[in-house]
Amino acid sequence: MSKNANIRDESRNVTARPPAVILCEPQLGENIGTAARAMANFGLVDLRIVNPRDGWPSEKARAAASRADHVIDKVQVFDSVEAAVADLQFVFATTARSREVSKPVRGPDEAAVKSVSLGESGNATGYLFGRERWGLNNEEIALADEIVTLPVDPDFASLNIAQAVLVCAYEWRKTAVSGALPFLLSTEEHPPAKKDEIVRFFEHLEGALDTANFFRPPERRPHMVRTLRNIFQKAELTEQEVRALRGVVASLEKRATRPRKDRGTPDTGD
Repeated sequence: MSKNANIRDESRNVTARPPAVILCEPQLGENIGTAARAMANFGLVDLRIVNPRDGWPSEKARAAASRADHVIDKVQVFDSVEAAVADLQFVFATTARSREVSKPVRGPDEAAVKSVSLGESGNATGYLFGRERWGLNNEEIALADEIVTLPVDPDFASLNIAQAVLVCAYEWRKTAVSGALPFLLSTEEHPPAKKDEIVRFFEHLEGALDTANFFRPPERRPHMVRTLRNIFQKAELTEQEVRALRGVVASLEKRATRPRKDRGTPDTGD
């Protein structure tokens, strides 16, 4: 997504401490990089790697991170899961399979609520992700406080690392900002059309359709007009959209148009 100059303050209002993401023995640098990119999308920066197979640093990881360099530059590498989670106060282990370990099982949305709540108090939390081929073993899951599993199809539950990180990071960010989006339709730049503008558009359209002999048989005209008006009313048209639609109708009528001095858009006349 390209940068937007009109970012809403609410979408930046994150007061909870973001969780760490711990990748256990990832095999491919590309998977580390795409996980870092997913983290950056949702404001997570603390990436920890346990025994990466191809070593570290990794140019493949940096390339796959697609400019999430601020995450890649801060990566910490550990030789054990115990060391990677040592400073954390609450850890979620992610898995797609039921385990013998007796722990609460949460969905990613429930885990996000708990992580944000803990983070609001300054507590350090983390999400532990397993290997590409077989995930986490029971000893590693035993180090966690709770299990996170995603509502996937149980007959095809395997996700790659970046996908799993993305879902958990998304739920965390959504909870942390109470669902605030970075931007919305600007009612100042695109004000809704006034009712009289919409009515004039309706009359213009219906007049053009009369000329084209669209309403057949004639006794069906009132019903067809209501249907067309309902369609456009549902669209919640802006002033600009109404002007564009009237220009379309004028073009179909093959009427000459002239630029308006104030906006430089066609003046269809009334």
